[in-house]
Amino acid sequence: MAHHRSAFKRIRTSAKAAAANKHYRSMMRTAIKKVRAAADKATAEQAYRQACSILDKLALRGIIHKNKAANAKSRLARRVNALA
Repeated sequence: MAHHRSAFKRIRTSAKAAAANKHYRSMMRTAIKKVRAAADKATAEQAYRQACSILDKLALRGIIHKNKAANAKSRLARRVNALA
């Protein structure tokens, strides 16, 4: 257990950040699932644009690594283009 005021504050701050990051990661995974589940190309492209936007924002904020975002966007683009 923490013994200093700064340690208690750090625990609270870390908990808030972890909750926010969990929300953003969940949002990202849902967006990726929507792209994968799309049946036709039009809905897949729309979902892909939204997923790319979310991935870029999370990479910018440092929630995910920029290479992870790039790899995910690349994989999703291949899947969308395969629907043609």
